[in-house]
Amino acid sequence: MRIIGLMSGTSLDGLDIALCEFSDDHHFHLIAAETYNYPASWQGRLASLHQATAEEFARTDAELGHFFGDCVNHFREKYPGRVDFIASHGHTVFHQPNNNVVTEEGNKGVGFTSQIGDGSAIHAVTGLPVVCDFRRLDVALGGQGAPLVPMGDRLLFGEYDACINLGGIANISYESGGQRIAYDIAPCNMALNHLAGLQGMTYDPGGELARSGEVITHLLARLETLEYYHVPAPKTLGKEWFLKCFLSYIEPFASQPICNLMRTVSEHIALRLAASITQSGVEMHRILITGGGANNQFLLELLKEKIGNIEIDSIDQRIIDFKEAIIFALLGYLRVKGEVNTLASVTGASRDSCGGAIYGMV
Repeated sequence: MRIIGLMSGTSLDGLDIALCEFSDDHHFHLIAAETYNYPASWQGRLASLHQATAEEFARTDAELGHFFGDCVNHFREKYPGRVDFIASHGHTVFHQPNNNVVTEEGNKGVGFTSQIGDGSAIHAVTGLPVVCDFRRLDVALGGQGAPLVPMGDRLLFGEYDACINLGGIANISYESGGQRIAYDIAPCNMALNHLAGLQGMTYDPGGELARSGEVITHLLARLETLEYYHVPAPKTLGKEWFLKCFLSYIEPFASQPICNLMRTVSEHIALRLAASITQSGVEMHRILITGGGANNQFLLELLKEKIGNIEIDSIDQRIIDFKEAIIFALLGYLRVKGEVNTLASVTGASRDSCGGAIYGMV
């Protein structure tokens, strides 16, 4: 099958599009891939949508679906050929999957997650079937609804002892005792890009601004005490946690130079990554690092200092940049074939599942 995977991450870099071909043995070939940057108007709209009215939320869901569809059509004009369907992650606005919260009325709370970019609109604009909304079934089954990428790590990149993705949020995935274990580690580009924005930059190329700064030891110590880091997996992070918890620890240090804040947060991310590797209990020799943060040379240098002689592998730059879009294409492939695409060992759900809504006949 030839599938277009769509991924829009929390760092608001843009829409990643990857055209992939999959065979029955889960071998894949990346045919073409590009990122369609969000215009400033879309970046601002998505960044503040969690505070919008219900009407604006619904309108944005539909309009973003049309935007995604237009991007796919432009992509297909550049890379013509057969496409069987689209698999779209959508853009996460709310992610609160905790099913164990007790409400004020004394009832057990119900978790929820929301990824916008209406699949029916994508289908209407492109004329292609669409698989989307991958996370909600797992949350309904009591799971975290994330991370979903570990299924792809197992099937496509199983030769590595661990896979780490440095996106808006950093996460890790590895095999232990015959099960895939995965969880969100810490904010990554979401935090670094936020701080870069205070300096008038979209991001910090290569981590050079962070490299020029000095560690604020008291801030680093405070960040290391965040409760999330001491909660056992399965666990996930969302934008809400970043805004409410992480930034509240940084705000008292707002008078510090931005380079010092970025240096401190980079050190914190590297410490959290290294802790996840060493605390896994799994002997690791080779790890694969992907996502936008894989291009942050300073962050990788900090990590290498902390993990010693564990090899960090280099692969095709396109796979580093588009791994999540590739894997959501795979999850769509598994959904259409009726195979498991979400692992309970990763999410904590009551069972494995085959998640995803389908618009149009595949």
